Amino acid sequence: MSVTVVLGSQFGDEAKGKLVDYLLHNGKYDLVCRCAGGHNAGHTLVVNGISFDFHILPSGLVSPKTVNLIGNGVVVHIPQFFKELNNLKSKGIDTNGRIFISDRAHILFTLHRLVDGLQEKALGKLFIGTTGNGIGPCYSDKHARSGIRFSEIMDKTYFDHRLRALAKRYQDQYGDLLQYDIEKEIQDFDKYRESLKPYIVDSLDIISKHQDPNQSILIEAANALCLDIDAGTFPYVTSSNTGMAGVFSGLLGIRPENLKNRLGVVKAYTSKVGSGPFPSEDTGEYGEKLQRVGREFGTTTGRRRQCGPLDLVMLRHTNLVNHYTSFNFTKLDVLDDFPIIKVAVAYHCTDEHGKVSVWKNHLPADLRLLAPENCRIEHVEFEGWMTDISKCRKWADLPKEAKDYVEWVEKEMNVPIKWVGVGADREAMIVRE
Repeated sequence: MSVTVVLGSQFGDEAKGKLVDYLLHNGKYDLVCRCAGGHNAGHTLVVNGISFDFHILPSGLVSPKTVNLIGNGVVVHIPQFFKELNNLKSKGIDTNGRIFISDRAHILFTLHRLVDGLQEKALGKLFIGTTGNGIGPCYSDKHARSGIRFSEIMDKTYFDHRLRALAKRYQDQYGDLLQYDIEKEIQDFDKYRESLKPYIVDSLDIISKHQDPNQSILIEAANALCLDIDAGTFPYVTSSNTGMAGVFSGLLGIRPENLKNRLGVVKAYTSKVGSGPFPSEDTGEYGEKLQRVGREFGTTTGRRRQCGPLDLVMLRHTNLVNHYTSFNFTKLDVLDDFPIIKVAVAYHCTDEHGKVSVWKNHLPADLRLLAPENCRIEHVEFEGWMTDISKCRKWADLPKEAKDYVEWVEKEMNVPIKWVGVGADREAMIVRE
């Protein structure tokens, strides 16, 4: 019995979904789970030339025999859930009896999306840069003990009472600024109620059964560690634990001794979307070229991603928290036409008293140190390979310069790089033995 988790090692958008798909195609997993986040996360998979975008559903649905679970740590927008299900069915994916939602997961309402917009507007220039999907307000309600869980949907009288109480609290806070039609939301849930019944399950029971000796579980974490509510660049983060902490709190019943494989997915460079510090961002020609060649636009928002070189300070930080057993190094092919490849290896930060500190192994908690005027980035440079590697399928096929780059990162991180991605397709993955 083993549990494997796929974790984002930067700011997200590292191609975690592709690794999940590769693992499913080349191994046997009985259960695939989402443990945290909501439909602010996005995975894009390309299977047999067909593109699939996942936001709330586990990527394991593309594997025909795998059961999929949305865990108790996820916040679920029901219209998005059904939209993605219908989209998969339209592309020939049979989801019947293969997708379930924990009865302990919290419901994300239209109310939360409206409140999200009001909160961002109130922050003015200090806005977080959320997706606007209501994730933060929904998690806030969960931790304020006023949220509504899937276990409460089937009792209409009780559910309506709980939703009205939740809406009143926000209406009292925002007044006429909150233009929310609670009667329409209640009517919508009257329609959802029967349709949802086959999907809502006791997740503790499912997780327990799938930890028998002959079973295996694959977990896809959402977002990435630098967006973690505790370990990330707070407050410019998401509202959940996106690393190992989120695995255990978001999938109650996972036994720690069974979690043998902690797979970090790391892009061969760095990208980010949303507000907050990005010390190694390159705002010049190098960063613009990464964005253009890498087609760096958010799967969920469509927003243009900021780009910069691979950031080892950030990567060491996430490794200190997640303790990866191996890496998937993705999108190496994006660097094909770069004569020089840069890597950020240290931050030289100056505080308000003029004192300089050097950060190499983790990020500071005080984000003021990471402001561009206070933070100088130290780089190392590598010679590029200046040739197309997208057709390479074996480690030996890669040019020496590409192998030197990968091996240097592996040595610096002291974490084996087991997979190297050289394109979007499932087959564009080099396995290093």
